[in-house]
Amino acid sequence: MNVSESRGARGVAVTEIRRRPKNRRAQIAASSAVAFGAAGYHGVSMEDIASGLGISSAALYRHYPSKYALFREELLRVGQAFTASIVVSAEDTLPAAQRLRHMLTGLIGATVENRATVRLVRWEGRYLEPADRLVLDEQQGSVLVALDEQLAILRPELTTAELRMISTAILGVVTSVADHHAALPLRTLNKLLGSACTALTDTALPPAATVSEQGARVQIPDSFKHELLLRKAVELFHKRGYPNVSVEDIASAAGLSAASAVYRFYRGKSDILAAAFRRAADRVSGAIGPAVASTPDSGAALNVLIDQFVADTFDERALAVVYYAEFGHVPAEERAVLRNIQRLSVQEWARLVRDMRPELSAAEARFLVHAAFAMVIDLGQRFGDDPIAGRARVGFLMRRVLLG
Repeated sequence: MNVSESRGARGVAVTEIRRRPKNRRAQIAASSAVAFGAAGYHGVSMEDIASGLGISSAALYRHYPSKYALFREELLRVGQAFTASIVVSAEDTLPAAQRLRHMLTGLIGATVENRATVRLVRWEGRYLEPADRLVLDEQQGSVLVALDEQLAILRPELTTAELRMISTAILGVVTSVADHHAALPLRTLNKLLGSACTALTDTALPPAATVSEQGARVQIPDSFKHELLLRKAVELFHKRGYPNVSVEDIASAAGLSAASAVYRFYRGKSDILAAAFRRAADRVSGAIGPAVASTPDSGAALNVLIDQFVADTFDERALAVVYYAEFGHVPAEERAVLRNIQRLSVQEWARLVRDMRPELSAAEARFLVHAAFAMVIDLGQRFGDDPIAGRARVGFLMRRVLLG
């Protein structure tokens, strides 16, 4: 409680009592989630969070002893919210399909309610200390196990690995809403994503690949320092996180004798990151024109684009993750350009989807495109080159999300 003195209309001293809101801690958590989601954990200070709330840093420290404590509590809170959202009563006698839909409704609701923090869980959770990361992994694992169990009842012919592949795909579709800022009414979103997840669960999978489908890794000659620096930087950003990589680290990984040599090719670390983002964005956008021009209709164009997107994502898994995880570290002037490229690319994909599914609104089609992208990235990260989630299967699942 704060007490201050002011003068009334007649010059009489008036004592004002300002009471701290009862939900101040919740306000701090919500504000920090938005800030972390926009600029990343390392890009936000306690002073930034306090300023956004209109309070002093000292007031913020009364609630949380450090930025990490705030970050940790918020991520684990949402992890627990996800775990609670899929709980089904032991006395529940609903058919398995209805129980699964109930779980999906809970997951979608928890994601929308905690959208900013879900983005942190997806892309910034690696900055948790090992013991806390273990807790978050266990929370996420419990969600996947619960989905596995319901799917096993519905699809007893699937192997354990296939069940986990579909559960991972479902979770990627649901949590994809944290990767963008588009909006839909909750009821519409529930129906849309619920139908997409149902399409993943009730279809016969194509046969698994008999061997790893890993693409041939193109070796970059040491003399091509510009490309070598870009690749090594992306690998380091993926492994450690952009804030934890120095120009010296990148120079060493590329075989340069000193960090100063990097500046012959790039102006700095952020310039390398921006170049990587442009590479990823141009790859997606650049595929659209040729696919449309070389095919007879929208369905055929989508097939080409899906196969290309899966191949590119699996061949460049590190770049795919860096593109989502490190966006807040891209220089501001580049961010606007990148957002526009992404928006136009998603818009073109959505147009093709609507040609095949005219019952969808433009916004619904865009949501499905984002969901399909997120699912492919998550499957690539979770399964790597495991043939159980080979490219043909992942492409098939992507078609199911987009086309039903």
